[in-house]
Amino acid sequence: MYVCPSKGLAYDRQDLLFHSRHHRPPSKCHNHKTTQRTKSITMTDESDARSTSSSGSSSEEEVQAQPTKKQRTVPPPLEIAPTADAAHSAIQKQSASASIIGNTSNKSNRLIVLLDQAKLETIKNRKGNYELLNCDDHRDICKKKLKKDPKEFRPDICHQELLALLDSPLNKAGLLQVFIRTSRNVLIELHPSVRIPRTYKRFAGLMVQLLHKMKIKASDNGTTLMKVIKNPFSQHLPVGTRVYGMSCKGLLYSPHNLAKQLVPLDPNSSDEGQTQVCFIIGAMAAGHVTTEDHPYIEKMFSISEYPLSGASAINRILGSIENQWAIV
Repeated sequence: MYVCPSKGLAYDRQDLLFHSRHHRPPSKCHNHKTTQRTKSITMTDESDARSTSSSGSSSEEEVQAQPTKKQRTVPPPLEIAPTADAAHSAIQKQSASASIIGNTSNKSNRLIVLLDQAKLETIKNRKGNYELLNCDDHRDICKKKLKKDPKEFRPDICHQELLALLDSPLNKAGLLQVFIRTSRNVLIELHPSVRIPRTYKRFAGLMVQLLHKMKIKASDNGTTLMKVIKNPFSQHLPVGTRVYGMSCKGLLYSPHNLAKQLVPLDPNSSDEGQTQVCFIIGAMAAGHVTTEDHPYIEKMFSISEYPLSGASAINRILGSIENQWAIV
């Protein structure tokens, strides 16, 4: 028996065991579980709050992303039309930029040479590559497919004449401008600084690239060396240019007298009476330069009693002009 002194009650041992079992104080494990529950509740509340805030911000972004009403654009005021002088200067700038030579001090005194009726045509071979049509490699194609005489296809004549023109001291002095007109009426302008390949094979590859890409540029500075330009040829001549044709059927002159009669005495003079001169020389295997193709030709001249090749005639003409202009 157990007697409680404060209350005066007596308890049996079994009663004490019963009370100790059912009235035990809370343990630490119980407290730990309750703290974990409270923490999880607070974390869920925070996540809910974050989700609500993100949904609110996304809704605000959607509201801001909605397209606004298109504002009415006011057209700019009308500009004053340019004067006649301004329009003329703009046209001159455009024509100067279209030429591959550009503005040079002695451009108005250059000697112009047109190589006419050059046989520069491309053809596709069996391997699928394009080649320059010539009488040596494509004789059967010329006879069977084109039904023309293979002797007419001589692009090497144009190659020889270009070498004679561009290697001359007149061209290196900056007083020569060269054009080519093919038998298919394709007009080509050459820059004075272009270097024509010495071998025919490389020349043929260059011409194929030019006829397909319409332009050849330098690899180092991007200068346009060769370019296909628009017809007719007369629109590329300066105003007042006197055009003469070269043929063995023309009026016979010696090269010295021809240069003395037709070419100005001094290329650097600023005399208004001096006009620029253009010679049209054939680059075909057979035939002549005719006024039907070039109605602006004033006269036809010849420089020898004998028929000469194009390169030989060019050397004689340029040599007499270089002698007159004191170019050594």
